[in-house]
Amino acid sequence: MDDFEKRLNEKLQDPAFRIAWEDSEAEYNLIKALIKARNDSGLTQHQLSDKTGIDQAILSRIETGKANPSIKTLQKLAKGMGKKLVIDFK
Repeated sequence: MDDFEKRLNEKLQDPAFRIAWEDSEAEYNLIKALIKARNDSGLTQHQLSDKTGIDQAILSRIETGKANPSIKTLQKLAKGMGKKLVIDFK
């Protein structure tokens, strides 16, 4: 367990924080997965931008949680990284 997960587990003991976290957890997981996939592909934001036609500034906004990408945008990003977009409900 890394430091982030340890700290998160501590904070989740606070009911108000838990509610806020649960409301934003999917967004955080998407951002984390996108950054990991891009890094695993060995691509910079600029390179992914060139491959997908999605402006690098928009990629930055998505990766910092300041933009909510459409599924179509996520599919373009996945294709640009040589990956397939998979969405799952648990």
